[in-house]
Amino acid sequence: MNSVSVPHWAARLVLFGYDFNQYLSAQITYMRPVYWVRYNYTRRNPDINQPHPIEGSSSVRMNIGGLTLKSKLPISNKLSAYGEAGLGIITRHGFIDTFGESVVKDASYASVLLGLGLKYHFNDKWALQLQSNYSPENTKFKQPATSFIGTGFSYNFRPFTPEKLEKTKELGYIHPKQWIQFGITNNFMGYGINNAVSSKYLPIFWGGHAEVKNGLSIIYQRNIFHGAKVFALDWGINLSGWETNVKNDKFFTLSIFPAFRLNYLHTTDFDAYFYYSVAAPTYISETILDGHKMGGKFTFMDNMGTGVFFGPKRNLNAEVKIGHYSNGNIFTDNEAVKIPLSLSLGYAF
Repeated sequence: MNSVSVPHWAARLVLFGYDFNQYLSAQITYMRPVYWVRYNYTRRNPDINQPHPIEGSSSVRMNIGGLTLKSKLPISNKLSAYGEAGLGIITRHGFIDTFGESVVKDASYASVLLGLGLKYHFNDKWALQLQSNYSPENTKFKQPATSFIGTGFSYNFRPFTPEKLEKTKELGYIHPKQWIQFGITNNFMGYGINNAVSSKYLPIFWGGHAEVKNGLSIIYQRNIFHGAKVFALDWGINLSGWETNVKNDKFFTLSIFPAFRLNYLHTTDFDAYFYYSVAAPTYISETILDGHKMGGKFTFMDNMGTGVFFGPKRNLNAEVKIGHYSNGNIFTDNEAVKIPLSLSLGYAF
């Protein structure tokens, strides 16, 4: 082995969080480096007629998923400190060299995840935080300890006051409380949209090695928070059946998902919105699709699309979207599923 390149920039996301009270909360987190660790190696050529060594380079993917409890301690009206502790799932995807020899082995194991932080509260919603996290080394899997120091913003959703709710009515916006959708998926338009938004030029979504050809879905969605005009947060349940593009493998998925909606156009006849759903916990019935390994029967669903609510009471709905299933590298195999353009029709009640 000649060298190991370890980029130090990383991202840590809180996927889901819940405050039990002002002192205790729980959260699910995901952390990974922005760029993977890269191993540069030299191997002696086994062919005695080729004396020059063979050089190679490969990346090693490593991720940390966390489920932690966080205890908060107010220091002043604006400043608070917190400590967190819980379960960390460490996943590493290794590689073999050009001769089939393992250089870095795959690993997946449970560990302890610890953290400390400070929060400066601008108001009851927005806060700036400084955080640090640590997971210990594991000698069995030859995985070093991981330390993270970062900063970011947090936002807490608060119930609307009666005054703000009245303002929503005055502006003429109607926010449906709940709706049910029936969706159909087909690849007759290809995967151009999926590929465009998951390219290095526009990396706002994800692709996948296994591609879906056909699908049917039934979706229930319910609003849990909305602003007067633009922003809304929903949750829902998605049950879908799929058929792959190459081997016609059939599988189904069951997801519980969050969805962020941005209403970008309001008229007397309809409201148009863009929506994005990320990291929805999902059961997937098959782990190998078109020869590609999904890693396990637990995965995540992501969707991105646009839609409209129309009708006098905004009780009719139409939506187009693309989708993606992958486990976020919490398993060593993660070749992912690409869902082409889907059309859904719904009714709000």
